[in-house]
Amino acid sequence: MKPIRTILSLLLLISLLILPFHESAVRAEPEFKLNTEAALLMETNSGKIIWEENSRKQLYPASLTKIMSLLLALEELAGGRISLDDKVPVSARASSMGGSEIFLSEGDQVPLEKLLIGMAVGSANDAAVAVAEHIGGSVEGFVELMNEKGKSLGLEQTHFCNPHGLHQPEHYSCAHDVMLMSRALLEYPRIHQWATIWMDEHFLEGEIRSGEVFLSNTNRMIFDYPGCDGLKTGFTREAGNSIAATAQRGKSRFLAVVLGSPTQEERYDAARTLLNYGFSKYKSVPVVKKGAVVASLPVEKGLPEGTAVIAADNLSLLLAQGADEAYTKEIKLLPVEPPLRHHQKVGELVVGYGEGEEAVVELIVQDEVRKAPVGTLFLRLLYRLLRFGR
Repeated sequence: MKPIRTILSLLLLISLLILPFHESAVRAEPEFKLNTEAALLMETNSGKIIWEENSRKQLYPASLTKIMSLLLALEELAGGRISLDDKVPVSARASSMGGSEIFLSEGDQVPLEKLLIGMAVGSANDAAVAVAEHIGGSVEGFVELMNEKGKSLGLEQTHFCNPHGLHQPEHYSCAHDVMLMSRALLEYPRIHQWATIWMDEHFLEGEIRSGEVFLSNTNRMIFDYPGCDGLKTGFTREAGNSIAATAQRGKSRFLAVVLGSPTQEERYDAARTLLNYGFSKYKSVPVVKKGAVVASLPVEKGLPEGTAVIAADNLSLLLAQGADEAYTKEIKLLPVEPPLRHHQKVGELVVGYGEGEEAVVELIVQDEVRKAPVGTLFLRLLYRLLRFGR
């Protein structure tokens, strides 16, 4: 029996050596331990989570709350419902917030963009309340919008009670939900313009009663981590130290979320460790951008007779460093009849890569297509007959 066991062991060893290795089937665990309550690492272009620990655990988000507040503001800006030049009145409630602030006084009229910069750079609670009142009509109205947006993003462990993150027992989130709202915020490039302001010694000079503010960035990684261009830090006694840190190098962008570190230094150490791991092990290969035209879809009985087909989201491949970047693309369109709604799904773009791996993005129509009237259809038929006759 002993020689047989020896032979079987040798055969098993040989099979392990000669069988092809599939990267997605076996993923080595990173060799690090973070001093955090929860953490997560994502490559944002592909949407792939690379590493997570306690990512669904309910914790206090502190000023990471402002990620959602900034997201709502940028959505309102994109929709044209507010303007960066809006003069926002500062209420007594806003001016009395305390904590991190830009020293607004009741009755100040501050440009909206300056308030958003104050939130993104200095984590200003008074600015967050002023913005909330401007957009939502009241803090309570804005908080309703925050929770509604949270549901649409799929936040399952999050409930907002305020727009700034100062402690309230029923105000909570988790690393996974912070990742979702951060990724949504990253769709607006302007956030990097604001979040990378390192210092402004004369911020709001001549625009507020208190004179001016020495504004400095709460995120030290903007200064000392290569490629870091956001996103937000947080701290309260109950929450500990937190950060959502993002960095881009080449075509790859990673997002590290850290919640509940005992100290600021441990918060930064954890974020650096996660980002370093991402950049050293993986790369992103962009395939198609959200909104890019992928195909043209004829709609025989439609008005107009066709529409462009666009990608519903970004699609990138997450590959190991050194892996082959070759891929194939296949467009699969569904049979359609008018009417077609704006952004209605009409197919998929299927990308093949690696050893049998696939990635898929939905394809949607760029414009609405109505059903053509009978008279229009008759004229089209007549035109084709006459053209065929030539």
